[in-house]
Amino acid sequence: RDFLPRGSGIVTRRPLILQLVNNKAEYAEFLHCKGRKFVDFDEVRQEIEAETDRITGSNKGISPIPINLRVYSPHVLNLTLIDLPGMTKVAVGDQPVDIEHQIRDMILQFITRESCLILAVTPANTDLANSDALKVAKEVDPQGVRTIGVITKLDLMDEGTDARDILENKLLPLRRGYIGVVNRSQKDIDGKKDIRVAMAAERKFFLSHPSYRHMAEKMGTPHLQKALNQQLTNHIRDTLPGLRSKLQSQLLSLEKEVEEYKNFRPDDPTRKTKALLQMVQQFGVDFEKCIEGSGDQVDTAELSGGARINRIFHERFPFELVKIVFDEKELRREISHAIKNVHGVRTGLFTPDLAFEAIVKKQIIKLKEPCLKCIDLVIQELINTFRQCTNKLGSYPRLREETERIVTTYVREREGKTKDQVLLLIDIELSYINTNHEDFIGFANAQQRNIVNKKRAIPNQGEVLVIRKGWLTLNISIMKGGSKEYWFVLSAESVSWYKDEEEKEKKYMLPLDNLKLRDVEKGFMSNKHIFAIFNTEQRNVYKDLRQIELACDTQEDMDSWKASFLRAGVYPEKDQVETEDAAPADTFSMDPQLERQVETIRNLVDSYISIVNKTIRDLMPKTIMHLMINSAKDFIHSELLAYLYSSGDQNSLMEESADQAQRRDEMLRMYHAIKEALSIIGDISTSTVSTPVPPPVNDSWVPESSPTPQRRPPTSAPPPSRPPAVRGPTPGPPTLNPIPAYVAPPIPSRPGQPMNAFGNSSLDPFSAPPQIPSRPARIPPGIPSRRPPGAPNRPTIIRPAEPSLLD
Repeated sequence: RDFLPRGSGIVTRRPLILQLVNNKAEYAEFLHCKGRKFVDFDEVRQEIEAETDRITGSNKGISPIPINLRVYSPHVLNLTLIDLPGMTKVAVGDQPVDIEHQIRDMILQFITRESCLILAVTPANTDLANSDALKVAKEVDPQGVRTIGVITKLDLMDEGTDARDILENKLLPLRRGYIGVVNRSQKDIDGKKDIRVAMAAERKFFLSHPSYRHMAEKMGTPHLQKALNQQLTNHIRDTLPGLRSKLQSQLLSLEKEVEEYKNFRPDDPTRKTKALLQMVQQFGVDFEKCIEGSGDQVDTAELSGGARINRIFHERFPFELVKIVFDEKELRREISHAIKNVHGVRTGLFTPDLAFEAIVKKQIIKLKEPCLKCIDLVIQELINTFRQCTNKLGSYPRLREETERIVTTYVREREGKTKDQVLLLIDIELSYINTNHEDFIGFANAQQRNIVNKKRAIPNQGEVLVIRKGWLTLNISIMKGGSKEYWFVLSAESVSWYKDEEEKEKKYMLPLDNLKLRDVEKGFMSNKHIFAIFNTEQRNVYKDLRQIELACDTQEDMDSWKASFLRAGVYPEKDQVETEDAAPADTFSMDPQLERQVETIRNLVDSYISIVNKTIRDLMPKTIMHLMINSAKDFIHSELLAYLYSSGDQNSLMEESADQAQRRDEMLRMYHAIKEALSIIGDISTSTVSTPVPPPVNDSWVPESSPTPQRRPPTSAPPPSRPPAVRGPTPGPPTLNPIPAYVAPPIPSRPGQPMNAFGNSSLDPFSAPPQIPSRPARIPPGIPSRRPPGAPNRPTIIRPAEPSLLD
């Protein structure tokens, strides 16, 4: 069949992947024209040309995007051929300047694959040693296992010359040898010469040519077909085990994704309802796993779902609680005012209960803000978790959108109830101050504690307890050694840092007395989160630094460390400049009795507020869990489906996104193709006829790099009685499509160095294997034979009698 485009210049401008399939009927199919069968092969040629122009333009541009063509015919063997552009050096038309590299890269993209055989085609009327096809094949297949030589244009060689030594694999041996073919000439093609006639002419050429007659059975296109088919069979046999394991690993990786699509059967009328039920059930299960943490796919990269909510309950919320009650000066001022206001005109002898209650209630009311903030944070995390769980509904955008809307609306409704409940808890605390609580210190203990506190100013009583360990970056200016990471150990009384977690080499220990925390803004160049520790009495904390800056990688780490410092009694600072400036001069009385009363109430308030804090800290997570999270879980399991059904038409809800439908089809097609491929590989019998790989040959004649043209010594015109002078390759830059020349067997010379025109012996600059002598040519007696000095072992080329360019 004649359907590959032909012409002058570069004709193949895109790779053509041609799959030949043995079949009873004969037709062709293109991958880009699915479903259309071409019976007329002239149309196939036109389609190849049109498809080439679609991508590359009509002015000689090239593209690596292949054209896929499948030809079914009873006259072919199962083979896949890839027709690649001819190697070129000069850009023409719209071709880019680096056309040579582009084509080379395109060719390498195919021939570097281990599963590919390389057909290195070289015309017989050019110097085989300059063949770019063989050169590139040698680069990617140095052992020559995958390379087959093909010699064309045998009928265009000069009379008296032949390529017998090449075809017998003697002159320039290849491991898999060469096969000669004779194709139709341009005249034959223009005259629409039938291919069967052309193949008969090719067979006649080999049978009648004296040099090729003895190997006619191993020459010609039919033999090339069989050889390729056999070698491809061998090659497939060799590459099957690797291919099978690769396919199996691909199948395994696809199986998990295909599992999701097993419920999608377009021909099943109940598919949408079934899919909707499964999606909602899966969403409920995923949400529960995210919250409860019993996930089969645990996220190791970051906290998610329940873990983040837990962090809000036990780190963020306690931190917010502690922040509101620690302002010592303000508290004392309030107690002082309360005592004075309760006594009124009278001078009180005893510490009034009312002052204690007034201060306690004021402190309890302050709890409302962190409690409501905690609920907001939890809601944010819940909504994020919903979004994460609805990712699996991505195939159905409307369903996903509707699910998110319904669940979020429900959570917002529950938010109001939860906030009301939490405010109710605080109102309950306000309604009765229980001074009989077992943990409350009582009046006598409060006075006693004044004396103890004067002796010991450490906020934590009890033994030294390690609260936290971990890595932190200590930020110090470059002049003083720069920032470094240390292993920090925080106890109830001090913070120490060590060189590493073995804690052998202690760098420094800092007592926690009079220390406070403050936030530091992130630096311009740094992406770390920073907080600082400083001394309230303006002392240096470390060396000559008033504060030390500690840096964490994430906001979560920073919050967590701050919460740990709070447990150790190191509180955040509060900006008190305004309150101090605005404070009247008579705020603090010098009355020692009042001071004692303030101190006593201060201790009582401290004790009672810590009881309330403990209660609120305990009840908040429980309230949020009961009213929001657990009820959201129940809602998803029992009511979400009903809401979805009532929200609109199920068909519109279950409309797939176009991307998803395409992805699913491709995934399933790939999955079934791989399964089929594995079953085919399994069916290939081990008794497949294969031939052993030929032994290695010396192919060092194939140039490693681009061959440079060799200068020839000038020659004088030969006498009329001798054979035509021998010509080497025309000097000039090497081309990838060399000018046709004529190959002849080399004329054996006398032993000794060949002489050039000046009588000097010229050494061959190309190292090559020794030449296998061919049949001696008849030489007229008396004329000394001369071999071209540049190529003693290459096919020689007949030169006409006119002087060369060098002459």
